[in-house]
Amino acid sequence: MICIILGTRPEIIKMSPIIRECEKRGLDYFVIHSGQHYSFEMDKAFFEDLNLPEPKYNLDVGSGTQGGQTAKILTGIEGVLMDERPDVVLVQGDTNTVMAGALAASKLHIKVGHVEAGLRSFDRKMPEEINRVVADHISDYLFAPTGESEKNLLAEGIPDEKVFVAGNTVVDAVYQNREISNEKSEIMNTLGLKSGKYLLVTAHRAENVDDRDRLSGIINGINAVSEQYSLPVIFPMHPRTEKMMKEFGISPGGIRIIKPAGYLDFLQLEAHARLILTDSGGLQEESCILGVPCVTLRDNTERPETVDCGGNVLAGTDSKRIVEAAEEMINFVDCRETDDSAKPESPDNKLWQNPFGDGKTSERIIDICLKD
Repeated sequence: MICIILGTRPEIIKMSPIIRECEKRGLDYFVIHSGQHYSFEMDKAFFEDLNLPEPKYNLDVGSGTQGGQTAKILTGIEGVLMDERPDVVLVQGDTNTVMAGALAASKLHIKVGHVEAGLRSFDRKMPEEINRVVADHISDYLFAPTGESEKNLLAEGIPDEKVFVAGNTVVDAVYQNREISNEKSEIMNTLGLKSGKYLLVTAHRAENVDDRDRLSGIINGINAVSEQYSLPVIFPMHPRTEKMMKEFGISPGGIRIIKPAGYLDFLQLEAHARLILTDSGGLQEESCILGVPCVTLRDNTERPETVDCGGNVLAGTDSKRIVEAAEEMINFVDCRETDDSAKPESPDNKLWQNPFGDGKTSERIIDICLKD
């Protein structure tokens, strides 16, 4: 029996291909939803939009301090695992749900598979970095998305027989969910947007939005890019970011702020943007897969492959550097689009080679789990 643990919407997205693979094969499995960000009642429509079955267990732990939230998740998952006794538990990413789920299973001597293992920002100030390191070192199957992630794990002394370079389920998710998005989303028409004629922005990380100087640098830089290229800016603003902008008295300028978009709508906004500017790790991956250039509003990234392949550049939060990075990516894409000899052979991305796999990662993960 396989147990799939998730607690945030990015985890639902990246685990959706694994859930579908279990369904396709008729496997004995179940899903635990921790409710780390939202209760299942708030996420129910999310599952419905992605055509996913409902979780068997909903813990509804809610928000809290790092320790308090982790403790609630750990206690809730432990109780379920003691009752169900699955053969393997699968967790994905770097949240408190991931660390708590891996720890609960490990202490009960249930095998743990960490999907997206080996990512490192090498910045222990980020709680996500601590979560992913702990999960990696207590897991039995480490599903590294790339060779770079594999190197990180081996460098930390993890036995190579535990490490599997499987690709990233985000590729499977983008391919599968974009088809659903094409059918269901009307966001482009609703907002009156034309493909390739706008900038898409997100910013939500505490180290950015809770710091007046960094947040001001981001807003000023985005407005400068918008003016330079005469492109409107679409910013689905996270409530935390909106709150801090008001608290700091920062004006959005010419930025068009909209409510956070649903996943299917957001996939359309990503796919048709001229340029994405973000501090999100997941968006760095998705933009790379979709062939849309990305500027990362951070000083480091645990997705260096996106930079190495040419699809992403680190800008930090200095407004001048953001403009320079935007120029670099837009000019790079313009040059590649007019040079047929520079295009890799890929049906979905004509600008660079997607480093995260072929869209069959979920199949490989399930195959490995079923071998033992």
